[in-house]
Amino acid sequence: MYRYRTLETFIQKTTKQFPVIMITGPRQVGKTTFLKHMSSENRTYVSLDDPMVRNLAKEDPQLFLQRFQPPLFIDEIQYAPELLPFIKMQVDESQEAGMFWLTGSQQFHLMKGVSESLAGRVGIVNLLGFSLREIHGFAEVSTPFLPDHKTIEEHSKHSHTLSLKEIYYRIWRGSFPAIALNGDIDRDLFYSSYIQTYIQRDLRDLSKVGDEMSFLRFLRAVAARTGQLLNMSDMARDADVSPSTAKHWISILQASGIIYLLEPYHSNVTKRLVKAPKLYFLDTGVCCYLTEWSSPETLEAGAMTGAILETFIICEILKSYWHCGKRAPLYYYRDKDKKEIDLLIVHDGIFHPLEFKKTASPKKDSIRNFNVLGRLKKPVGPGGVICLAETVLPMTENIQIIPVSVI
Repeated sequence: MYRYRTLETFIQKTTKQFPVIMITGPRQVGKTTFLKHMSSENRTYVSLDDPMVRNLAKEDPQLFLQRFQPPLFIDEIQYAPELLPFIKMQVDESQEAGMFWLTGSQQFHLMKGVSESLAGRVGIVNLLGFSLREIHGFAEVSTPFLPDHKTIEEHSKHSHTLSLKEIYYRIWRGSFPAIALNGDIDRDLFYSSYIQTYIQRDLRDLSKVGDEMSFLRFLRAVAARTGQLLNMSDMARDADVSPSTAKHWISILQASGIIYLLEPYHSNVTKRLVKAPKLYFLDTGVCCYLTEWSSPETLEAGAMTGAILETFIICEILKSYWHCGKRAPLYYYRDKDKKEIDLLIVHDGIFHPLEFKKTASPKKDSIRNFNVLGRLKKPVGPGGVICLAETVLPMTENIQIIPVSVI
């Protein structure tokens, strides 16, 4: 049964504005199912996963577009980037909105072709796995997360209170639709297949990975460092590869929607800020499988419990922006004195600081670093501590205690 996605509202609006819509994201997040659900009866669907269709698209793109005419939904466009210049010509000739819907699982080479061929003609949207809101049937709430009173009040009305056990079950299980909605699917078998397919199919295409075992070691080293500062040399050493190889593989993982790099906030006012990004896996289920946690209970009690909760929170906040078709204005703060703020949301020039805590009763000490924002000489708005509390509560006049489920 189809589950409503928050992105529906944005796609309905955007397809009336742009001739081309492209949805990117990792494999198995539901891009095809989503757009098939959104398609009208007169929109033709064609998948480039089919070798015969793919060969036609690559060898004779003009004939392909004569055979399959707009309105057209082309799945897995990355397999035939040769189509893009011909799509551009049709779009420029027709000047109609909603002519082409495209999906792509690999952004690495694809985005270069799209930006060159379809600049100004394409609306590009990121889709990840299900958000908590989508899983619990509140996907129609299409407000990106902000820790201000209005947003928190709206999100609170459309949320489902989660216990510690339920939160770590969701983290451990992951957000891919096939596994998030069906508890009968064997989790280990699903992720084993997913990772093998990803390595054997996508990564070989993208980077000519010769030693798949080295890449798998590297992938596990990356997963073990979710929620940490990016340290290329450490990961390269663990996987026994060169730093240049590690750097290349990180860029591919990022472009393929496997990891997200949260950039630090930079300012000319202070030169004492850390410049390395923080690394997060974009699906906690994949991360937990790679780091070999056998159950939600062992995960919650284990060494990664805080880092994986932080990863989950970051992913939920990202989805609240991307699934509304918005850029996520997210940063973290860390200076040379090791004063850190887990997340800064910069909205309309106003800084909203957030801390993440694995506790149901955070203390005021947890927000002591918020005062460093005064050095940046920027306006500071409402902030919060996202934690395991069951209800929203005030901590100070401008800081709220926010349950994970309210994101």
